[in-house]
Amino acid sequence: MTTAETSQGPGFEKIFTIEVNGHKVEMPAGPATGLEIKEAAIKQGINIQLNFVLQVQVPNGEVKIVGDDDKVALSEYLIFTAIAPDDNS
Repeated sequence: MTTAETSQGPGFEKIFTIEVNGHKVEMPAGPATGLEIKEAAIKQGINIQLNFVLQVQVPNGEVKIVGDDDKVALSEYLIFTAIAPDDNS
């Protein structure tokens, strides 16, 4: 699958499909903060809350915590996990 383009607005807006808790979430191309990713996931029906801890899977298989103000360079198929702050798993 490639980056989708829409004809909304004055030009073309690239959209990336990322994954949050196993569900597809569409995000505009470009950097996004952890908070923006969680907000987009919630708007698209993912059952998380804004106070959840967001993590991203990095290429070596490890996970990195993404703070609400941390910017992430979005790319197709990034995998995020949002967990409740009191989840000890």
